[in-house]
Amino acid sequence: MGIAAVLCLALLLSVSSVARAWLPAEHPIIRGVNLGGLFVVEPWMMQDQWASMGCGGQNDEWQCVESLGQEAADAAFKTHWSSWITKADIDEIVSYGLNTIRIPLGFWMKEDLVQSDEYFPRGGFPYLENVVRMAKEAGLYVILDLHAGPGGQFANQQFTGHSVSTPGWFTSANYERTYQFLEWMAEIKHTKPNFSTVGTLQVINEPRSVTDAQKESLQNEFYPNAYNRIRQVEDDLNIAQEKRLHVQMMATNWGEGDPDLSWGGDSPYFALYDAHKYLVWDTGVPTTRDDYMYHSCNNNVGAGSNSNDKPLLIGEWSLAVRDGENAEFNLTRSDAVEWYKGWFAAQLHDYEMQRGWVFWTWKIDQLDGRNDWRWGYQRAVKAGVIPTDPDTAVAMSICDNYK
Repeated sequence: MGIAAVLCLALLLSVSSVARAWLPAEHPIIRGVNLGGLFVVEPWMMQDQWASMGCGGQNDEWQCVESLGQEAADAAFKTHWSSWITKADIDEIVSYGLNTIRIPLGFWMKEDLVQSDEYFPRGGFPYLENVVRMAKEAGLYVILDLHAGPGGQFANQQFTGHSVSTPGWFTSANYERTYQFLEWMAEIKHTKPNFSTVGTLQVINEPRSVTDAQKESLQNEFYPNAYNRIRQVEDDLNIAQEKRLHVQMMATNWGEGDPDLSWGGDSPYFALYDAHKYLVWDTGVPTTRDDYMYHSCNNNVGAGSNSNDKPLLIGEWSLAVRDGENAEFNLTRSDAVEWYKGWFAAQLHDYEMQRGWVFWTWKIDQLDGRNDWRWGYQRAVKAGVIPTDPDTAVAMSICDNYK
């Protein structure tokens, strides 16, 4: 790395420069929520909404469109896009002391990338522009996340838009479709005023390879090409360095290798790394309240395999637990709200040692017939679990009891 590159990286990592480059406000910590389910529907967490669209019983967006037919599906999704997240949601997010939204997107938002034998809704872009316009007017920083890539980057997952038994995304042809989506979004960010508070573009969410060759292609082919294709758009538009997008990749502890491999282990300019921290799927932490609290208070998500992935953002996390293994976690317990309130604060203790966090997710329906606010920030605030200002949770100093 040359002297100029070292100086750029040092500037990026200084708190004052990060605050200016990332956020319209002056606070250097990202505190945000995912707008999950808006442009990539995940029926498991929004069954009432899914049924109201006429999609009840369908597993994913592909199945819904195929079942309803294109025209009827387009109409159903337009109703969904206009109602799932409104100005009232954006205003409420801001009122809770949050400064960021992450918007999961499917590649089919760029409709000319959809092939004739694929089934996805059409007409989403005006609704995306409306959401980012509202976010801009509210002073929110926006992360655009390619949540669902062509062919599916993770087997049997609703968040890919088409649950497939084998991921089909790890091919040069589908990489190319992905690059074209990213180029399109990069140009939109820099040419459409409504997108001016978009500061990060995530190149792919949670890819999960099934062969060594796929993992190698992710590191050696996809990540560098995706980064370079975005930067080429910005070169062509003569975008100043300090106004460029942060290009986000999954952090090393996601388990798909080192995203910086092609750069010799060094972070390229304005790179950003995404760690997802779900204890509900972490079998390495014993399933007790004390173990969960001790882990969150003493863990450092930025250490270990993530040590070189800086700056690091915890782009997904929740209050979900493996409650079927221990009745301590039951929501019906009289002290449930108080304990989960403390665990929320403990997780902030870990994540705010990095560049911050984005909770999964903002809005959910009833889950299995109950108000399971552990997956929904909005519901958790109303339940008294999450405070109306994250500073209140930080001020609890909850981890003083778990050293």
